[in-house]
This record gives sequence, C-alpha cells and structure tokens, in this order.
Amino acid sequence: MNYRFIQNLVAGIVLASLSIYSFAANEVMKSTKITVNGMVCAFCAQGIEKRLSKMPATKAVFVDLKNKTVAVEAKDGMTLDNKLIAFEITEAGYDVVKTEASQQSVAEIKASLKGKK
Repeated sequence: MNYRFIQNLVAGIVLASLSIYSFAANEVMKSTKITVNGMVCAFCAQGIEKRLSKMPATKAVFVDLKNKTVAVEAKDGMTLDNKLIAFEITEAGYDVVKTEASQQSVAEIKASLKGKK
C-alpha cells in the first residue's frame, strides 16, 4: 500500500465519523424540556410561550403548569440555545430548575405529559 492511499482512507473515515456525529447531535437536540418553578396560572404559561416563540430557532412551545414543564422544539435544520432559553425564562420572572435535551417533538412531549394527569 502506498502512503497516499492510507492518508485518503483515514480522511474518509474521519469525515464519515463526523457526519454520523453531526447527525446524532441534531437528533438529540430536536427539543428541550425545561423544569420551571414559579408558574402558577395560565397568564404565566402564556407569557413564557410568547417569549420563547419569538426566538428565531423555535418551531413550537408547550407549557404544562401542572408538571412545571416547558418544552421547546427547534425548527428543521436549527439548534436550540439552552442558555438563551433559560435566560428568557429567568428574565420573565421564573426559576429554571433543570434543562434536558429530548429526541421527542413538542407534540410527543405534550401527549406524554397529558397522559400523566
């Protein structure tokens, strides 16, 4: 084997690995679930939903008062900035307890939370 062949083979493997990683990372960040304290009424939920819906990467938002959960889904090809989401919620006057990435859409998260009630 010659050196150029091995070099091209290694480069191809690295590029393939990066593509797989990139696909997996996009898959993980389909949406974000946030646990929020301080939401007590529909007005609270509406305010958070309105703020997060204005963000450029936001496709959908769902706020569940009973479970203290906010779900935000990214537009296709875009990623969510969890720090910015947490900042927006905090600026609205609420406490962010936990943030986690989810492979589910907002509709799927909403259905699973509605099933808990």
